Amino acid sequence: MASSIDTQMFDQLVSEIMNHPSNKEYGKLGLKPLFTASPNSKIVIVGQAPGKKAQESGVVWNDASGERLISWLGINEETFRDPTTISHLPMDFYYPGKGKSGDLPPRPDFAKLWHEEIMKHMPAIELILLIGQYSQKYYLGKSRSYNLTETVRNYNLYLPKYFPLVHPSPLNFRWFNNNRWYEKEVIPNLKTRVSQILRT
Repeated sequence: MASSIDTQMFDQLVSEIMNHPSNKEYGKLGLKPLFTASPNSKIVIVGQAPGKKAQESGVVWNDASGERLISWLGINEETFRDPTTISHLPMDFYYPGKGKSGDLPPRPDFAKLWHEEIMKHMPAIELILLIGQYSQKYYLGKSRSYNLTETVRNYNLYLPKYFPLVHPSPLNFRWFNNNRWYEKEVIPNLKTRVSQILRT
């Protein structure tokens, strides 16, 4: 969890999320929704859903994927985890469980229920990073390309508001090996954009 939009509003939102019928089973397990938000955030990172380690620790992106993402952004971990600078609103705020080939996808209606409600208290947002197919499908809709690779390759089409990225998971090593242009072309431009925003 994280510092607040403002303390009272954040506590109210957390309570509403936890008490929603779709989340009560998580509450019984003592799990809280994992997201961060602040009215001062300039960048929002929309990932998939917390991994098991992140959910258990209560720290977003608390794994190897997070380390790579921080490197992509060209910032230090302190900045990455400071919600007054960067907020984290995954497509689901709870670990969805394990499937046959990795974690299960985020629940399809979760973001629709909560993202807009939270972001309306965040007037300083300049950039939303869309990590993976679920966030890109939700936020870009029909404007996205026919697959994730082409959506990411054509990231310029979605600026200045959105910047689509592939998931930084080590499990995506084949994709990275087959798409060397990503590290050479996309990541340097991502670092430049993030640096420009954080300097203002």
